[in-house]
Amino acid sequence: MSAPRRLVVEADGGSRGNPGPAGYGAVVLDPADAATLAEAAEYIGVATNNVAEYKGLIAGLKAVRELFPDTDVQVRVRMDSKLVVEQMSGRWKIKHPDMKPLAAEAASILPASSVTYEWIPREQNKHADRLANEAMDAGRRGEQWDAASSTADMETMRTLVLPEPQLPPSGPPGDAAAGAAKVRAAMAAARPVAAAASATPQVGWGSAPDLGAPATFILLRHGETALTPEKRFSGSGGSDPVLSEAGRHQAARAAEAFAARGAVQEIVSSPLRRCRETAEAVAARLGLRVHIEEGLRETDFGVWEGLTFGEVRERYSSDLTAWLASPDAAPTGGGESFAEVAERVSQTRDRLIARHAGRTALLVTHVTPIKTLVRLALGAPPESLFRMELSPASVSTVAYYADGNPSLRLLNDTSHLR
Repeated sequence: MSAPRRLVVEADGGSRGNPGPAGYGAVVLDPADAATLAEAAEYIGVATNNVAEYKGLIAGLKAVRELFPDTDVQVRVRMDSKLVVEQMSGRWKIKHPDMKPLAAEAASILPASSVTYEWIPREQNKHADRLANEAMDAGRRGEQWDAASSTADMETMRTLVLPEPQLPPSGPPGDAAAGAAKVRAAMAAARPVAAAASATPQVGWGSAPDLGAPATFILLRHGETALTPEKRFSGSGGSDPVLSEAGRHQAARAAEAFAARGAVQEIVSSPLRRCRETAEAVAARLGLRVHIEEGLRETDFGVWEGLTFGEVRERYSSDLTAWLASPDAAPTGGGESFAEVAERVSQTRDRLIARHAGRTALLVTHVTPIKTLVRLALGAPPESLFRMELSPASVSTVAYYADGNPSLRLLNDTSHLR
């Protein structure tokens, strides 16, 4: 009996908005020489990142089945989605109703014994990532992805396919990055690869069309409360604390800065008291009304409300680990996942963009909504939320142009507080 044919599937998916215009990419590779055997990509309309990632996995596995319908295969799936890898490996439960049928479809394509899953860092999944972005670019033009025009294989130079998994799906991010760097260096020394990069041409700023004045959101985090210095979880499901004395001072300094700047035309606030108090301090100085927007409220942290990170780690260790690893994981006790917050915030953003086209609005809100708006503007992954600093009463700014492209202009400015 002959040995099974060994193959590698690399898959990815993306959503510009999460949910938003989405697409996936998948590639089947020969692990012996990293040769590309098949590529697949598709624009799938409005969907979340996780749905697009599962669609990419399904496309990759179907491509294997079509390539080798009568051959025993052993497939190693490599993805930078920890959620998909852990769920398909059976280590994480599949709770979201949108994920269950997709996971079931993926599991039905090939025998379970012939597929293994490996998490890889994003930089090692460039081929599939590029295919997904090409699909989304095509969707934006009202087209579908065309293999003849793809540059994914050239751009990624056939991303390294290692003979065995080189990184565990857990462990400190720094250790994983260092391990990946060592592996890439060793592979490069053992097998040099000729570089052939191809980049999508960009329109230079000097030749860009005049899109008119954008909708500009100045994002002001509320001032301190008694919970802020103690770094306790303070969301929308807790006691709704008021500003502390320090927080009221910060709000007053912010009001002075906006009065001097003179740019704010509207003020919109989260319904929670710490934001309303901050917004009202600015509104009183500018002579404006405060409009309440429910979608700008902070995450509901469930039973973690009022606890420190250390206390949560001690009492709810497994839930905290899952929450840090996946945007679909929710805090203990019915809290909101980051994916749910992103959907709420993106819908709110779209309403406010339409309402304030060509105008400047001050949005007084919280850490997670501001970080989410910044993340979505940059097209950054969910884990970027943990890599941003956002101080009390800090100012960030995002502009949204008529062609749908946002521009991050400022992040975590606290100069007005000094």
